[in-house]
Amino acid sequence: MFDRFAVYEPQMRSILRIVTGLLFLQHGTQKFFSFPDASKPAVDFASLMGLAGAIEFIGGILFIIGLFTRPVAFIAAGFTAVAYWMAHAPQSLYPILNQGELAILYCFVFLYFVTAGPGPWSIDKR
Repeated sequence: MFDRFAVYEPQMRSILRIVTGLLFLQHGTQKFFSFPDASKPAVDFASLMGLAGAIEFIGGILFIIGLFTRPVAFIAAGFTAVAYWMAHAPQSLYPILNQGELAILYCFVFLYFVTAGPGPWSIDKR
């Protein structure tokens, strides 16, 4: 019954890429511009958090438009894995307790895009 939905897989891959990029971009805007939460101060560009913000901000934009999708996804997957092991894993073994579920999910979604590509709605496909 669900096989008939398989024809929409390429378009859904593009939608997943765009939504993932928009969500990832928010982490960068939060670090650089204190947006959308103005109560959190912007980070120093010349710091580890500044590097993280650059990956999130620039990578998010490139991922949304589908430019250099596979290399960006590879870098972002590595970045989110490192973020998990540096920031979350030391707090607890369990992701539900260390609040690392999002980092793990991002890592595997980005790994998916390394192998699957951006989908038809991308600059890479033009």
